[in-house]
Amino acid sequence: MIDLRRATELWRRCDVVVRDLPFGLLVAVASLLPGLHDKGTQVGDLPARPFDAVALVAIALECLPLAVRRRWPAVCLVLVSLGFVLDQLRAYHLFASNVLPVALISAGAHLERFRRATVVLLSLAYLPLALTLDRLGADERVEGYVVFYLALALTWGIGAWLRSTRAAEEERRRHVAEATRAAERTRIARELHDVVTHHVTAMVVQAEAARYLTAVPERLDATLDAVTDTGRRAIADLRHMLDLLKADHDPDGLPSAADLHTLVERTRRAGQPVEFAEEGGPAEPAGSAELVAYRVVQEALTNALKHAHGSPTTVRVRHGEKEISVVVSTHGPGSRAAAPRGSGRGLAGLRERVEALGGEFSAGRQAGGAFVVRARVPAGGPS
Repeated sequence: MIDLRRATELWRRCDVVVRDLPFGLLVAVASLLPGLHDKGTQVGDLPARPFDAVALVAIALECLPLAVRRRWPAVCLVLVSLGFVLDQLRAYHLFASNVLPVALISAGAHLERFRRATVVLLSLAYLPLALTLDRLGADERVEGYVVFYLALALTWGIGAWLRSTRAAEEERRRHVAEATRAAERTRIARELHDVVTHHVTAMVVQAEAARYLTAVPERLDATLDAVTDTGRRAIADLRHMLDLLKADHDPDGLPSAADLHTLVERTRRAGQPVEFAEEGGPAEPAGSAELVAYRVVQEALTNALKHAHGSPTTVRVRHGEKEISVVVSTHGPGSRAAAPRGSGRGLAGLRERVEALGGEFSAGRQAGGAFVVRARVPAGGPS
């Protein structure tokens, strides 16, 4: 059996001339059928002339150029118009004369240059045709010629409308593609910011602490091991970020709320006292809400390490049926420095990500002096 889907795909891959040729051939064959003689367009109502060799020329001029109606619409329109004029002056009234509107619509839709000049020239050429038909004895009144001209103008207008519609659709798709690329660049930038900032901050803090541990080899070795582990984790996360750029990447490698214990433990090893409390359990499989919740905690702990190193930090995460609540607060005398003094890209990006899921986000100093990050992330979003 013929695979229709494969046949359709092969047909779409063919050149546009090959795809347009069958229609012209079909009309040409139909024009040769005796039953369709004298079934064409009539301008001027001249008495019909019997089919002869010149009629074959008219059929060829009217039908074969349809193969290039999209590739070279101007050439198609000129040749079809010449065939139409020959048909009307010889009064064959061929069935092929009905394709003139097709050529006009194609030219209106696909002609790129000299559109106004084409309209003017065709309009000017119509007047000699009408006068010649009148001299040959046509009994058509002026109103008939005007109506026919308006019908031709309407078909051109249909093609022009199709052209504008196609252009508008292409512009819309271009804007959508640009917006998609911008959103993807923003997402990757945020992921890189989350990964690099957190790990590099932890490594810097650990390396600074190692300066004061030269007299305690055991603690110095543990600190250097923590720096090494953090660096390896950063490399692994960056490799995963690069894998996300591949078309066949596996999204299962993204962190989620299930990895919060590991995140908190790494922060503790960097020297930040963190109290962690979790209610409920993360959803399986993890969705976008779990990833955003993880990023909120990660950014808050990174800021605590950077701006309030050594100050007690509390992380509370509650997994509900409809939302995930996250509260990260940094207390103690060091909390006065907890407010980020950087570009704010991290917290601003978190706010956008949380609000994109329909949640709420806030970050600021409380009355007691603690810096608190709060997020309510609706659960159930796809990853």
